[in-house]
Amino acid sequence: MACAASFAALALVVPAAGCAPQAGPGGDKKTVSYWMWDSAQQPSYEACAREFHKKNPGLRVKITQIGWDYYWTKLTSSFIAGTQPDAFTNHVAKFPQYERIGVLSPLDELGPTRGIKASDYAPGLAKPWMGRDGHRYGAPKDWDTVGVFYNKKITRAAGVSDGELRDLEWNPKDGGSFEKVLARLTVDANGKRGDEPGFDKDNVERYGLATGDAGGENHGQTQWSAFTGSNGWSYTDKNPWGERYNYDQKRFQETIDWYFGLAEKGYMAPLEDYSDTNYPEVQLGSGKAALATEGSWKLGAFAGLKGVDLGIAPTPKGPTGKRASMMGGLADSIPKDAKNKKGAAKWVAFLASDECQNIVGKDATVFPATPEGTKKAVATHRENGLDVTPFTRHIEEGTTFSFPVTDYSADVTAIMIPTMEEIYAGDSPASSLTETNKQVNFLFQQRD
Repeated sequence: MACAASFAALALVVPAAGCAPQAGPGGDKKTVSYWMWDSAQQPSYEACAREFHKKNPGLRVKITQIGWDYYWTKLTSSFIAGTQPDAFTNHVAKFPQYERIGVLSPLDELGPTRGIKASDYAPGLAKPWMGRDGHRYGAPKDWDTVGVFYNKKITRAAGVSDGELRDLEWNPKDGGSFEKVLARLTVDANGKRGDEPGFDKDNVERYGLATGDAGGENHGQTQWSAFTGSNGWSYTDKNPWGERYNYDQKRFQETIDWYFGLAEKGYMAPLEDYSDTNYPEVQLGSGKAALATEGSWKLGAFAGLKGVDLGIAPTPKGPTGKRASMMGGLADSIPKDAKNKKGAAKWVAFLASDECQNIVGKDATVFPATPEGTKKAVATHRENGLDVTPFTRHIEEGTTFSFPVTDYSADVTAIMIPTMEEIYAGDSPASSLTETNKQVNFLFQQRD
């Protein structure tokens, strides 16, 4: 592929003075540079690095943590400038762009990482990291699913039991038992509940469900994806590497109509209640909301809420008769032009091994990709008095679906954000997604 074509997508994100990569510092074969964005996970991987050093005398790992907001800009810049790390934490939403322009190394062609098998990890976790050429470009490091966090003090005071919350169901016609519970947990300024006569939906003191924004940026992962999934809907014609989105389908639009209709009824916090300082866990902790659908990576944040007797329930069963949850998962990748590719391959193979995964699991910041690592995390949470089976049961029962892996993810996001926000705000019906879907799919028709 010509140089200009190779970096066309990258240039949209990071302006470059020229196409040719600038000469970077000489490679240090004794050091493996590794980038990640999650500061909460860094101590676990520092511990893994110490064990790695013992097994690989003379080889050292230098971990650099860069916040999410700047991480991808800096990484993209490094590919252009030739200053890329030897290995880095990758996200499945970003992977297609890097795979398409050829800046990643096939892990199955590097000795230490050649033996990585999909069967070593949670079902479905490894597949999204396979490129269109059949090569593997990511070594799974963790997984996440979605559950329902709640404050037991509030739910029990409303007469809603833990058992009831564990067995909720929903449908797009009347919302099922899930909507009834939300109504019961919602209270207006006069003390009226959402299921009582005289309830004032325009003057709510506590919402049944917290808001996590409209979900246009993350395909509704922690907002509506569990509902669209349990209604039998799929994002694309195939996954990974789909070339047609399905936002025009009835099952999706009826789910979105119902979901954002909860805000119109006063049962879910309005869009304007969400901000960078008012995440769902903040809304739950302040008593502004009773329930919050969120990812397992937020376990620490919810468990740390003062004055909250935390409970976790699984996502409600949908019209399919089953629950559903998007399963996210990060992976470690190696740039094609890594200065210390051999050392990076050894490090990435170690990160994907049970030895490192068990260290991460014991810390329990995330659920590690391997079954052994997951068991360690579950045990740690149990010791801390937290039942995390609402997250793990999705894996055990096979009710997960993958984040959509397609080209043009940034463009799809740019199209979807304003549309979903308009629907959430009540300015557009879900049927407007039919036209939006045409815009999204037009991206794939213009492929060169």
